[in-house]
Amino acid sequence: MSPRESGSEEEPVIRDNRKIDPETGKARESAGEAPDAAPGDQGTQTAAAPAEGSATDLLAERTADLQRLQAEFSNYRKRVERDRIAVREQAVASVLTELLPVLDDIGRARDHGELTGGFAKVSESLEAAVGKLGLTAYGAKGDPFDPTVHEALLHSYSAEVTEPTCIEILQPGYRLNERILRAARVAVAEPSEEAAPEESAAGASESGASDGPDEN
Repeated sequence: MSPRESGSEEEPVIRDNRKIDPETGKARESAGEAPDAAPGDQGTQTAAAPAEGSATDLLAERTADLQRLQAEFSNYRKRVERDRIAVREQAVASVLTELLPVLDDIGRARDHGELTGGFAKVSESLEAAVGKLGLTAYGAKGDPFDPTVHEALLHSYSAEVTEPTCIEILQPGYRLNERILRAARVAVAEPSEEAAPEESAAGASESGASDGPDEN
């Protein structure tokens, strides 16, 4: 049996490398040369550049939108936090204002020596608790009178002061951090009215002596 009959030998491959097509008579394109681009392909490439530009503009616009939304959310979160703190401070102030009469009673009992035993321990615990919330008492004898934090209930004149001065604390004032919950009620003394005329008279006499006629 011959190799052709057994099928072990492969059929020869015939390639037609002629540059002229015998059937059509036209020149053939070589395998290594790429066909010219169709007119439609040039239009596609020309449209690709504007498409890329519009995509860049769209990305920049979306980025600006996201940045604006982030800034608005940050401002909203800060505003909510401020409102939350303000509401909390208002609630604490309301509760502490209701407790001020109790603190006044404790102070009067302490002044009269009645703050003893279990009542003393309860009062100390209460004062410590309100102190942790930011409540502080103020007002002391000898403080300069300040109408923004003091309420004058009594008024007098004294030669012992050189400016309006709190000479007695009738009821202590209370602050919650920097906020005045209740002004201190005080007795105020101003410099004596007689001191000013005497000082004026002394000044006038000294001025007259210096202006007197010279003796030659």
